[in-house]
Amino acid sequence: MQDVQQLFLRLRSYIFFILALFVIGWGFTPYHSVFLGLLLGTSLSLFNLWVLARKQKQIGLAMVEGKKIKSFGTFTRFAVAILAVMIAMEYPHIFHLTSVILGLMTSYIVIIIDLFIQLIRR
Repeated sequence: MQDVQQLFLRLRSYIFFILALFVIGWGFTPYHSVFLGLLLGTSLSLFNLWVLARKQKQIGLAMVEGKKIKSFGTFTRFAVAILAVMIAMEYPHIFHLTSVILGLMTSYIVIIIDLFIQLIRR
């Protein structure tokens, strides 16, 4: 379980760096709605990653104790994604919808890139 926590901390730092780049892009480019959409999507993607890491820790503890496994929090993650799309559709002048969807995928892209980096290091 410690490995999952270390992985989450590493991925979280990568995503914070990406969020900082998006803030710089929002501040210094004329594409405000695109970068705000990326910020919204990536922020909620980080939340989804946290939910996934927390649920994995809970499931690991339940398996050690011999209890039943409830779920991976899929409903929560889907609800967050739907909320992000609803916000983008409600305020299209503020958030670019495609950017929000790309931002929601950021944590999964970071996970894949981190996997390749860790494989190369080994």
